[in-house]
Amino acid sequence: MQLVSIPKTLPLFPVLDTLLLDVLRSLSPTDWQRPTLAPGWNVHAVALHLLDGSLRTLSMLRDGYFAGSGPASGAYTDVVNYLNGLNNSWVQAGQRLSPALVTGLLELTGPAYNGFLTSLDPAAPAAFAVAWAGEAESTNHFHIAREYTEKWHHQQQIRQAVGQEGPLLEPLLYEPFLKTCAQALPHHYRSVAAEPGTVVRVQITGPTAAAWFLRRTLAGWELGQDYMGPVAASIVLDGSVAWRLFTKSLPPAEAARYLQLQGPPNLTQPIYSLLTVMA
Repeated sequence: MQLVSIPKTLPLFPVLDTLLLDVLRSLSPTDWQRPTLAPGWNVHAVALHLLDGSLRTLSMLRDGYFAGSGPASGAYTDVVNYLNGLNNSWVQAGQRLSPALVTGLLELTGPAYNGFLTSLDPAAPAAFAVAWAGEAESTNHFHIAREYTEKWHHQQQIRQAVGQEGPLLEPLLYEPFLKTCAQALPHHYRSVAAEPGTVVRVQITGPTAAAWFLRRTLAGWELGQDYMGPVAASIVLDGSVAWRLFTKSLPPAEAARYLQLQGPPNLTQPIYSLLTVMA
């Protein structure tokens, strides 16, 4: 079995930016007010959040400007509460900005944001670890891939709200998103007991088909691909909604319609709560 690598996503950021501007410029005033899968946020709010992500990165990581005192501690819950506070305060203030201005600011900041990511040494330690993958320290390469999943799934929330989901589900853009999210699986299964050598197959169906294999070792679970041996359990997930399950926007009752599970429940049920965002 070959371990699953973190995909190269850096060249895809300008593609996402172009698609984002295209969809935003196609929207009517009514579309900007449509609710999204992000709780309490409409299209306007999600676009503002995308802008905030770029501006915050440039301010903190490029310019070294950290406003405020930061989270109460490095504990996961404290970090999530801190980020939620930042996100909501920005979106609230941003309600004063017109859709045209938000779109223009996204066009302005996109190249600066992408240029900063390009300047990073991929192998060097990132300023912020990818916590949802269980890492205390991550490389910039993984950090950039994590940022890609953020940009991808928030744009897809906008697209889902206005019925324009197709472009981001193309394999060129969707496969790196899925492959990055899959890095959360070993950490997510960390408390699942199994004999060493136990393998769980996780399969994504559709145009962006994928198959990953979780194998239990003495040290924990590892994620691989190209495995041809026996499996103790199998998880098959409809690719059209996989992104929603991974980003906490597909309730378990609804997710069950898109999942086929075989094997012991303790090896299959954790898929319902897989999380690849800070929430």
